[in-house]
Amino acid sequence: VQLQASGGGLVQAGGSLRLSCAASGRTFSSYVMGWFRQAPGKEREFVAGIMRSGGSTSYADSVKGRFTISRDNAKNTVYLQMTSLKPEDTAVYYCAAGEVVSGTYDADYWGQGTQVTVSS
Repeated sequence: VQLQASGGGLVQAGGSLRLSCAASGRTFSSYVMGWFRQAPGKEREFVAGIMRSGGSTSYADSVKGRFTISRDNAKNTVYLQMTSLKPEDTAVYYCAAGEVVSGTYDADYWGQGTQVTVSS
């Protein structure tokens, strides 16, 4: 599976962005999809995840109520709608395809990352 993330950019605090991640291949719907981010000098962290059918989602506490993950299996695409953005959301955002093992997300494939910068 190849993943191509897009939609990043520069936005003012309080603004919104929608990230997209397009996947190649015919097995997209078999993967649990996730979004991660990595800020300068920090480790990569989980942001949001969505189960194969899209019926169940999970979020990091720092983004709950502001970010929404969704997927369109017909288009092999996962989205991350980000609202009420804060400067601390600034990071490179990565999409991932994987599975949940013992309650932990295990990524098998990673996208190339898209930069999100939130100015104060």
